[in-house]
Amino acid sequence: MSVRVLVVDDQAMVRAGFAALLDAQPDIEVVGQAADGAEGVRLAAETRPDVVLMDVRMPVLDGIEATRTILADRGAPPPKIVVLTTFDVDDYVLEALRAGASGFLLKDALPDDLVEAVRIVARGDALLSPSVTRRLIERFAARPTGTTAIGSDLDVLTDREREVLREVAQGRSNGEIAAVLFIAEQTVKSHVSRVLTKLGLRDRAQAVVVAYESGLVVPGD
Repeated sequence: MSVRVLVVDDQAMVRAGFAALLDAQPDIEVVGQAADGAEGVRLAAETRPDVVLMDVRMPVLDGIEATRTILADRGAPPPKIVVLTTFDVDDYVLEALRAGASGFLLKDALPDDLVEAVRIVARGDALLSPSVTRRLIERFAARPTGTTAIGSDLDVLTDREREVLREVAQGRSNGEIAAVLFIAEQTVKSHVSRVLTKLGLRDRAQAVVVAYESGLVVPGD
């Protein structure tokens, strides 16, 4: 089945370029294009995409509020949202992750990287660009936000689940975590699934944010 994608960006050339690139793939279908967050919310409800590429800085409604609104819709399984940014360190990106985005991608990413990012997020396999994402989270996660992080009570986790969460926060894949902890990759996958369920998290991106905001991992570790 094709991965259904909605592209939301206020720059017409960027939007059209991403859409053309993705639509040319045999396993990806672009189901809509939006020029601002409000239009993105409307089209997401109409088209029910699997993945939304969401610019963070847009008129009418920015990408953060659009992300929150789209993911608050309980009428159908929510899409995976990837925020698009011009800079690899951006206040808006962490806020988008807190809002429920599954990861982020730089706008100057190579075409093959964009295509693969859509496939990865659609599968729910891994956090996008873990090394860059980790740098951003390390820079901003310790900043007080005035709210309690989603799922920040880690008492519900076993010691092993905490270990796995700590490794997830370092941007490691399931295979890398398995090697570090000397356990089977399938066991890691099961632990990650239980961590997400216990903490009420949508995916690994939110788990990384929670790991830093709860103090389980500190910037520079």
